[in-house]
Amino acid sequence: MDEQTDKEIASKKQRDQMLKLVAKAFYNELINYGVGQAEVIRVASHLLDNLLAKEKKPDKDVGYYNGIFTLASVKDEWAKRKQLGVQQVTLRPLQSQVISKVSGWLKDQAVRESFVPAFPENESKLQEYFRQPTREYFSIDYNDKAVGIVGGENIDTTAGKLEMKKLVGEPGLQGKGIGKQATFGFLYYAFMIRNLNKVYIHSRDINMRNINLNTRFGFELEGVFLDDLTVRDKRQDVVRMALFKPLWLQIFSHGA
Repeated sequence: MDEQTDKEIASKKQRDQMLKLVAKAFYNELINYGVGQAEVIRVASHLLDNLLAKEKKPDKDVGYYNGIFTLASVKDEWAKRKQLGVQQVTLRPLQSQVISKVSGWLKDQAVRESFVPAFPENESKLQEYFRQPTREYFSIDYNDKAVGIVGGENIDTTAGKLEMKKLVGEPGLQGKGIGKQATFGFLYYAFMIRNLNKVYIHSRDINMRNINLNTRFGFELEGVFLDDLTVRDKRQDVVRMALFKPLWLQIFSHGA
């Protein structure tokens, strides 16, 4: 078993080295054909576009959350009551009184700075922030008490996409699965009610725990923006991940 593992590791390293050599050769060929250095980035972007254009299928090696959630897990009362339920969590449109609680949660500097970019600190500015037409947020109600928020930013109905943000702010309730339930409920809203095609997220630095959690919902890494953010006079990288509706449906439609 150990010998096989060692062979697999050696094979992976050899393949990685080969890919580096292929990339270097391709780069040199582009330069020889008169492609400028700045244009190489555009070529890379076109390659990524072609990759994403291919039909996406669930990765068999990923431990998705489809053992916990399916479309049938969502209690859809949107048409009658403007709310969605997932297990112990209910999502409802964000109200002014909940924004006051959000302001209190964001007084924790580490919490506030975990978002890209950070939410406004001032409560009146926060109220104005959530009223913008390109944003739509929900309160995360756990046992009928507002304990967090989840929602969409940069909503683009033409392109069919939005950026998702989430916060479970009530002290002592982290790690109880509330965030996972809220995330699944919001993805259901984005894909099934709004009929969007893409949900993407940004996070600071390369946090492998967050990347792994997001991957289990079907998110895939789109890119890393180096030194893209300044927090307390320190440059930090930003990671972007994205999830597409067809892939999400393939993963979570079973048993619906």
